[in-house]
Amino acid sequence: MTNNMTASQYHELRPLLELSAKIGNDPLLTQATTGNASIKLNGLLWIKASGKWMADALSEDFLVPLDLDVVRDCVRRKMDPTERYRRASLETAMHAALQHRVVLHVHCVNSIAWAVRQDATHQLQQKLEGLRWQWVPYVASGLALAGAIERALSVSADTDLLVLGNHGLVIGGADCRAVEDLLGEVRRRLTIPARRAHPADYAVLAEIADRWSWDLPDDDDVHALGTDPISRMILSGGILYPCQAIFSSASSAKLFRSVSGDWEESENRARPFLIIQERGVIFSRAMTTAERAMISGLAQVVQRIPANAPLRYLTEADLSDIANNLTHRYRELANSSR
Repeated sequence: MTNNMTASQYHELRPLLELSAKIGNDPLLTQATTGNASIKLNGLLWIKASGKWMADALSEDFLVPLDLDVVRDCVRRKMDPTERYRRASLETAMHAALQHRVVLHVHCVNSIAWAVRQDATHQLQQKLEGLRWQWVPYVASGLALAGAIERALSVSADTDLLVLGNHGLVIGGADCRAVEDLLGEVRRRLTIPARRAHPADYAVLAEIADRWSWDLPDDDDVHALGTDPISRMILSGGILYPCQAIFSSASSAKLFRSVSGDWEESENRARPFLIIQERGVIFSRAMTTAERAMISGLAQVVQRIPANAPLRYLTEADLSDIANNLTHRYRELANSSR
């Protein structure tokens, strides 16, 4: 039990904490500080604190209690609730916009692989047939996303599932069991087998890492960013979703373009990581645990996108909106050491 809740509250919140921890320990559902969960109890909105890992839900001060009426009043007045409640998740407005008692937001790699496609709605119509779902085209997190969700719910108030363009999933339900069951069903329907990539050239990578004092990732999958030509092609086209933009200051995809084997260390010293063509990936020793988890998630996403998929990359306007949230997101990353 954490210091911001009573024993009675903890008893009611325990199922959400357990669900959050379970999801947080699955890197295919959420990575580092991404994802959030909430529950509405007795006039309070209990929501994930900014910068927390969902995997740590049972061991840290994970949830913050907010006055639900105040949060919703902020949203009505077009004021981001996180301006008042600094510890709360960036997605607080979105959680308040939904009437469901329990709300879960995840960055499921399979759903993102669908959500970055130009033909996503066509592809998803058949896969999600029979579920009460809606598509929400990409908008920035915060008030803009909350507004888009409110508009979607005004069309169909019984919606339990929202697929967010270039972003992830939002699921609402009466309790944690209903939310978990729906997540399991959606995950089953949207699963895409990861493309098999060439093995990393660990001998060459280790030599480079030792020579320049970089780190060699022990995650075999992340090296596909360099060894898989389709992944390299996809990354060269632009930024696919907001968490990817964190590493590029929301400016361009240049950081994600691979370098050849004869790259100059002096020209790339400031990069957090390097994708080396046909070899694999090396990390700067300054990269945080959270940033490394984000890159692993990116590798999982692009390995599930076919070469011929029509992709919808984030636009300059999208990236400008993301840049306005980068201070908050970097604060989350800075506070997320494990």
